[in-house]
Amino acid sequence: MPTTISDVPTPSFLVDYDKVKKNAQKMIDTCERLGVQLRPHMKTHKTVELGTLMTNGTNRTIEVSTLEEAEFYAKNGFDDILYAHPLIAARIERCKKLAYRLKAFHVMIENFHGLIALLSSPLENGKKWSVYLEIDDGCGRSGVPWDSGDVIKLAKEASESPYIDLQGLYLYNGKTYEATDSKGIENTNKEGTDLLTNSHKRFTDNNIECRTLAIGNTPSCSRPHEGMNVLTEFHPGNYIFYDMQQVTIGSCDIDDIACHCGFLALSYDGMNEYPNEFSTFVDNPDLKVIGFSQEIGKVTTKSGDKLNYDKYPIGSQLFIIPWHSCATACQHTVFYVHSGNKITDMWKPAKGW
Repeated sequence: MPTTISDVPTPSFLVDYDKVKKNAQKMIDTCERLGVQLRPHMKTHKTVELGTLMTNGTNRTIEVSTLEEAEFYAKNGFDDILYAHPLIAARIERCKKLAYRLKAFHVMIENFHGLIALLSSPLENGKKWSVYLEIDDGCGRSGVPWDSGDVIKLAKEASESPYIDLQGLYLYNGKTYEATDSKGIENTNKEGTDLLTNSHKRFTDNNIECRTLAIGNTPSCSRPHEGMNVLTEFHPGNYIFYDMQQVTIGSCDIDDIACHCGFLALSYDGMNEYPNEFSTFVDNPDLKVIGFSQEIGKVTTKSGDKLNYDKYPIGSQLFIIPWHSCATACQHTVFYVHSGNKITDMWKPAKGW
């Protein structure tokens, strides 16, 4: 294992342990203050170590985006796992194995295809499918349109089935990513909260039990308003690292960002959405990335002046804060964890689908 940051090979993904610990604790404290259950999303990092940190050591009540992640966390002693991805019939058998293996395994549906897949493959031995119904607020990411008749039709059929335990509703609240500051996020949160509570009333009016009202993304949960205490679950994920995208919309401060990568393993996510293109160089604000091919990165000065190779000799290490930490982290097979300049650990994330 490398001793210091300067010993780390490039490109690499660096995790500031002191910052991820602070970010994790802040979200735990926020949820406790509001009386909301935290169900952190593992998709950003996919590691055991950060899963334990984000759950305050319980290794329970998490969310994943792939079945590979779900199986990885189940193997490592985690329980109460929500597979938060539109369900298709081809994945039912793997879901079944997890449902039998874990004390609590949940799936998410957003259409009749997912519901039919569950009804066509019921669990045995007294078990039921535990189901969240995802609704869409108009951002078009996923979910059934919240004000459509299909919401009630889906919920009614699911709740009346002897094979399904309908937990309630989930809203991604993706319009928070259209915000330009923290106030904009808070205003969108009010809209999302109202949407969920109105949907809950529709359930009640149609005699459908709805125990869970969940909202989920990092901006929503990082900049909550007090009225969100009527909800039951928060589903953030990116907050453990944060990134320049979160800074730009007002979700966090730049000092909250807990990751950066040695030169250069990024993605084009965020290209042209930020003044520094899609990344920021640590301690080198005059540089910017302008593009890259498979293993070659292109860097120039913001001013357009020629690079000063006396300042940046060949072999120099450059440290980059990514636009989107989720997309960047998933390209790495190991995370180098540091406290200050010292490398303290190496974490290996789950890979695959």
